Amino acid sequence: TDAEVSTRKKTFTEVQTERLDQAERTVLIKCPSKFNEKKLLQYLSSHGNVRSHFFFENRGISALVEFSEKSSIASLQDAVGIPNAAEHHVVPFKSRLFTFTLKKTVSQPAEETPLHLSPQCHIPVTDLIQKLCLADSISSQMYILLNEYQLTEENIKLRFLACSLVRDFARAYFPDSTVKPFGSSVNTFGKLGCDVDMFLDFHDTQKSPTKMKKGPFEMEFQMKRLPSERLATQRILSVIGDCLDNFGPGCVSVQKILNARCPLVKFSHQPTGLQCDLSVSNSIAIRSSELLYIYGSLDSRVRALVFTIRCWARVHGLTNSAPGTWITNFSLTMMVMFFLQKRSPPIIPTLDQLKELADAKDKHIIGGYDCSFVSDLRKIKPTKNTETLDVLLGEFFEYFGNFDFRRNSINLRKGKEVNKPESSPLYICNPFEQDLNISKNVNQPQLEKFIAMARESAWILQKEDKTQKIINKEPWGLAALLIPFGKNSSSKMKNRMKGIGSETIRSLLDSLKLNNANSQQKAVGK
Repeated sequence: TDAEVSTRKKTFTEVQTERLDQAERTVLIKCPSKFNEKKLLQYLSSHGNVRSHFFFENRGISALVEFSEKSSIASLQDAVGIPNAAEHHVVPFKSRLFTFTLKKTVSQPAEETPLHLSPQCHIPVTDLIQKLCLADSISSQMYILLNEYQLTEENIKLRFLACSLVRDFARAYFPDSTVKPFGSSVNTFGKLGCDVDMFLDFHDTQKSPTKMKKGPFEMEFQMKRLPSERLATQRILSVIGDCLDNFGPGCVSVQKILNARCPLVKFSHQPTGLQCDLSVSNSIAIRSSELLYIYGSLDSRVRALVFTIRCWARVHGLTNSAPGTWITNFSLTMMVMFFLQKRSPPIIPTLDQLKELADAKDKHIIGGYDCSFVSDLRKIKPTKNTETLDVLLGEFFEYFGNFDFRRNSINLRKGKEVNKPESSPLYICNPFEQDLNISKNVNQPQLEKFIAMARESAWILQKEDKTQKIINKEPWGLAALLIPFGKNSSSKMKNRMKGIGSETIRSLLDSLKLNNANSQQKAVGK
């Protein structure tokens, strides 16, 4: 029942379904710089009940408006005009994106109430640091960071709307298809400003009974056959990519990257201000999104620690938005999960434990890999661990500052270190495709830089005199860790590097000098 669902934590699939449904009843309207909010809503209400709306800044002011009924959109579309084609010829595709303008003759009432605009990006690190200094504990600092960086309700609605608008195009060719977000937009670990990963799914069509049950014959569709699934994926994405490029209002910088391991179409969706990556259904990526959703929903410390470690890594140039040899946010997140599984008592269960709790409907075998785990959060016993985030942050740096990366790999299925199957510097087992290393891209200098930074951070947290720092108005706790460790720390670093291969120390210190200049800039710009 609905009442029962609203009191418990919803499952991942329930949340997705609800949000996709919401997005189908939603329109986006570009507004003039001055207008009367009440009058706009009155006009929209003449087409049906408006369930919710918000305004945001994106090269001018825009409004996202959700109707209670899908039919209201058709009613609105019938009343909307086509732009005057005097200077531009238009592609006559009617979408759910509108521009609202005021007629010249109408004199606007003077009592403009200022609009409340929902922020769509997070504050710069320098501003964050000032906020953190006002907190009373590292724990509250970490929750402040989480609140500043996490996706807002409004931003999530924009993400699902972007998917829904792409789906309108896909349905022209494949009427049963859906477009769903995956990864950071839905796994509870996305930060404001991150890209939207979305995929085109035809699997809903396969849920219908494949064969006719009655009678002595069978019937099936005639479909075009291709030598490989990859080729089919490339063809479909190529056509949808062209379609967005040629006809999609506000879809710009469309890039088709069809020869990648996972073929995709990248584009910038101007009406929502989001960068989008569209690929074709990847069931394992969805399972990873759901697994992280479960971990993020079990205990509030999980997300606070992940957001903190990611922000810390970005400030110190350990992660980078460009692909390369540095640690990815996904690898960092998995390291945090592993650390939380290793606490005594554990803060989150291992994947094997989640698999034991799974029932028949949770069973997922994908490409020969067992991706089953429980989806109902009520079946997972809450942790008895009461450690504060103050403790956990210091312990995280301590743990990985002294981890035997040479010998051990990180295994979230078992929640324990396992001998490395091969010699990659950092080995994190893919939780589902267990023979893959999700951090295969990381090289030795980058790993050693991570270890050095972790040791330095553990040391700062142990040594600092919080009261003295507050009196001196110096950044303390988490704030002190989000300032690039400057020139003076190069010598201190050397002490922290004992036991780390000397051949990489020189390149490491050089890259630190480089990074100090860049990372403050980058963290602020990100």
